[in-house]
Amino acid sequence: MSESRPVPTSEPLATLPTLRAVKATPSGVRADLLVVPVRDGGVAEAVKPLGRALAAALAKRAKESDLRGRVDELLLHPREGGMVALLGIGAGNGADAWRRAGARARREAERIGARRVAVWAGTYAGDAGVLGAIAEGFALAGYRFDGYRSETRPPRAESLLLASDLLTKPAVARPALDAVASVVTAVFAARDLVNEPPSIGTPRHLAEHARRLCAGASTLSAESWDAKRIAKEGLAGLQGVARGSAEEPRFVTLRHAGKGATKRIALVGKGVTFDSGGLSLKPAKSMETMKYDMAGGAAVLSAVAAAAALELPVDVTAYVPATENLPGGRAQKPGDVIRYANGRTVEVLNTDAEGRLVLADALLVAGRSRPDAIVDLATLTGAARIALGSLYACLLANDQPLAEALLAAGRTSGELCWQLPLVREYRDDIKSPVADLKNVGGGEAGTIIGALFLAEFVGTTPWAHLDIAGPAFAERELPLASRGATGYGVRLLVEYLRGVAAG
Repeated sequence: MSESRPVPTSEPLATLPTLRAVKATPSGVRADLLVVPVRDGGVAEAVKPLGRALAAALAKRAKESDLRGRVDELLLHPREGGMVALLGIGAGNGADAWRRAGARARREAERIGARRVAVWAGTYAGDAGVLGAIAEGFALAGYRFDGYRSETRPPRAESLLLASDLLTKPAVARPALDAVASVVTAVFAARDLVNEPPSIGTPRHLAEHARRLCAGASTLSAESWDAKRIAKEGLAGLQGVARGSAEEPRFVTLRHAGKGATKRIALVGKGVTFDSGGLSLKPAKSMETMKYDMAGGAAVLSAVAAAAALELPVDVTAYVPATENLPGGRAQKPGDVIRYANGRTVEVLNTDAEGRLVLADALLVAGRSRPDAIVDLATLTGAARIALGSLYACLLANDQPLAEALLAAGRTSGELCWQLPLVREYRDDIKSPVADLKNVGGGEAGTIIGALFLAEFVGTTPWAHLDIAGPAFAERELPLASRGATGYGVRLLVEYLRGVAAG
C-alpha cells in the first residue's frame, strides 16, 4: 500500500541571491562589485559608459595587461563604493557565453567577499534571454554543499542587479528572472539529493523529498509505493536489486497536472541511492562516489517540480525506482532469473548492471498511462563516460523527432548530449540461453547494449534514453557547478517540456 508517514521538513542547503533588473547609469549603481562585460576587441566601447576618468584608467590598465575581452579575462579596479571588473566574454554569442559570464562574476564576487553585485547590461539589456542567462550562471555558480562542515561559512553574494540605462521597462525582465529562480531552485534540490551521504539519502529519503515538493503546489501530487505494493505490482527488477539491503525500496512518482495540458510526458529516473555492485562487488575506489547513482531520479523529480513552478500546460510524471544495491545475505546472485510484469524473463549475470533492471520496471509502469513520450535519465554505464567524457550525455532513442527535440533542448539549456545509434544488430548480445534476455552483453558498445535492454520494455511508445554517467557528477570545479552533483538534466528536461507545452 502507499506510504502515509508524516514528512519532516528541512531547510534547503543552498539559497538563491536576489535577482533584479533596473534602469540606471553605471555611476548610479550601488554595488560592492560592478561587472562590465567586454567583447573581444571591444574594451573602448565597454568602458565608455563608465565616465571619462574611470574609462581612461580602465582602458590604460587593460592595454598594460593585454586584456582584450577574451573569454574569462578579468581585470579588477577600484571605483567609488567598491570595485569594477572588466570581464571578457569573447564573441558573446549565445546563451552559454552569458551563463559563463554570470558564473565568472559570481566566483569573483565570492573571492573578494562582495555581497552586492551588479552587471552592467548596457546595450544587451533589451534581450530578456541575455539577462536570464547571466542570472542563471550567477545563481548556479554559487551552489555549495557545506551543511556538514564545522567551520564558519564565509559571507556570500546576496544580490545580483542587472543594470542598463536602456532598460526602460525593467518589469519586462521579471518573468525571465522568476523563471531562472524556479529552475535553479530545482537544480539545487537535485544536487542536494545526490550530495547527501548515502546513509541519509536512502530510498525513503527520496520518497519524503517528493512529498515535500508538493507543499503549496496545487498541480503536484506524489505517491510512494512500499515493499508490499512493489511486490503486488510485480516490480521484479526493483525487488531483486533491493534484496541485499536492509533498507526497503520505494517506487516514487511525482505528477504535475498542468492546466490545459494536451500532452502527457513520462520521465523515468534511476534511483539507486547507493551502488556497491551487489555480489558483483565494485573495487573500493569505485564506490566512493556511488551515492550519485540516483542522479537520474533526482533530476526527473526536480524537472517535474520546476514544470509546476513555471505553470507549464503539460501533464508530466516522474517515475523513480529507488533502492540500494548491496551484497547482503539475501542479495541477488549472478545466474538468477527474474520475471517482469509483462512476462519477459531476464537472467542476471552481473549484479552491478542493476540500473537497467530497476528501470525496466519503471518503463513498464510509465507505459501504463499511455504517454505521448517517455524520457529516461540514468547513470547507467561507465562506457558512456569513456565515450563522451564528463560534459556530454549519451542519447539513444527509438523516435528521431523526440531525439531532435532533446538535442535542441540540450543546446538551448547548455546541458549537452550526443546521439548514439540504437544498433538493432547488437541485440543478439543480450540473448540468454535460459531466459528471454540477459542483463549484460559481451563487453563492447556497453552504452548501446544498455539502451537496447531498456528498449525491450517500452513497446512502440516514442522513447529516449539519456545515459548521464559522465555529466551527473563533477570531480572538479566547473563553471556552473562545484565539485559533486551537477544536477545535470533538470534544465534540459525543463527546456524540452517548454517545447512540448508550446506545441
